[in-house]
Amino acid sequence: MSNVFEGYERQYCELSANLAKKCTAAGALNGEQKKQKVSEIKSGIDEAEALIRKMDLEARSLQPNVKGVLLAKLREYKSDLNNLKSEIKKIVSGNLNPSARDELLESGMADAMTIQTSFLNSCFLGSEIPKLTPTSNVNTLLHGVDDNIGKSKKILTNMSRRMNKNKWIIGGIVLVLVIAIVLILYFKLSK
Repeated sequence: MSNVFEGYERQYCELSANLAKKCTAAGALNGEQKKQKVSEIKSGIDEAEALIRKMDLEARSLQPNVKGVLLAKLREYKSDLNNLKSEIKKIVSGNLNPSARDELLESGMADAMTIQTSFLNSCFLGSEIPKLTPTSNVNTLLHGVDDNIGKSKKILTNMSRRMNKNKWIIGGIVLVLVIAIVLILYFKLSK
């Protein structure tokens, strides 16, 4: 797996756990404190989305056998992020009456902690992805670069051939025009 992906993944897992704690804390707050906590959570969600985009780009640049596993992980992370978004929407809407909210918090707290624990375990411990050595990642990148260089050489060779062809055509046209001018001058001056 890519070290870059692992770094983004670690950052995302820490951020996600932090956001889940903040969501739980925000549910119990009121007024200005709640608004401030919600604002923090929303900026954290934006940061998490950016990390997911970076992980997605990194995963798509890897070999197909690793890419599939990483993209499956990304789907889980996106689902987790969507759950956080829906939770923050519930907190912001505040449509629940206080007793119903307390019941949900009490019953949901155990579920949230279980889900959070399982999510963190999958982030930090459940890495079943075959490890690739940095050398194999570099070799893959170098082969890709070699392919691109080969394509570039072909394009430049074709451009050079066309340029030479155009030079010969323009030279021929100039020669024909010079001959035509010389013939016209000859016939005009010979009379």
